[in-house]
Amino acid sequence: MKILVSGSHGLVGSAFIDSVRKDGVEVYSLVRGAPKSDLEIEWHPNHADLKVSDIEGMDVVVHLAGESIAEGRWSDDKKKRIRDSRVNGTAMLSRALVKLNRPPQVFVCASAIGYYGSRGDEVLTEASSPGDDFLSSVCVEWEQATEPASNKGIRTVKARFGIILSTDGGALAKMLPPFRMGVGGRVGDGKQWMSWIALDDVVSGLRFVIETDEMSGPVNFVAPNPVTNSEFTKSLGKALSRPTIFPIPAFAVRLAFGEMADALLLSSTRVNPVELTKAGYDFSHPHLAEALQSVLAKA
Repeated sequence: MKILVSGSHGLVGSAFIDSVRKDGVEVYSLVRGAPKSDLEIEWHPNHADLKVSDIEGMDVVVHLAGESIAEGRWSDDKKKRIRDSRVNGTAMLSRALVKLNRPPQVFVCASAIGYYGSRGDEVLTEASSPGDDFLSSVCVEWEQATEPASNKGIRTVKARFGIILSTDGGALAKMLPPFRMGVGGRVGDGKQWMSWIALDDVVSGLRFVIETDEMSGPVNFVAPNPVTNSEFTKSLGKALSRPTIFPIPAFAVRLAFGEMADALLLSSTRVNPVELTKAGYDFSHPHLAEALQSVLAKA
């Protein structure tokens, strides 16, 4: 099997590649710089179309590339990069896939539970409507950009990732320093829902949807037991044997992070993994306390 991966150096991409290569899968990476090996293919999603002949013969395409949404304040320029890196890259890749003599069997494109926006206590599934904020609009356009591929008959999965737990990157890695120093605490009133998933389940889940022919369309990559921010805070403090008595008021979060505060830190998104569960995926880490213990043990 040959798999093409974009975002190969990111948190998910690197872990996914490590996993499938152990099983002898041939993995090719889309890279922005000059290729350093025969397994790298150069692309520039904002400047030129992908050379179709470079990706001929791939069985699976896993598209994970995108500008980080958690680095730096959201200036107009930053928001444009967030959108363009996702929408333009996905559109380019989709256009290339439909031109292939032998299209891949499956196209997995990253998305995010930001699709739903902040919805309080509402339980959200893949069938729920999108939100109306910036991240929601980006996710809608991002997913729509896969339509050339799905219209061509390529099985297309839109992987809506929740908060990915890993000490190698993402939200948890940023939270660990203050929590380890004993100055962690809930954010805002702590009532906002956090839909999380361990990195191990992200990788296993990606492999599962690739191997499950019946799966297509949006798939929520979240554990089946979301928690509130207060519950997450208590669980992380317990896992680290540290107090969690220093809450961060909402106004302070907004002052520090601007628009990003409401979109990422104060947003309440209570998501269920209906499609993964229905298809029979067995989560390795369905509960937060055990997931944190497993993740932290690898640090």
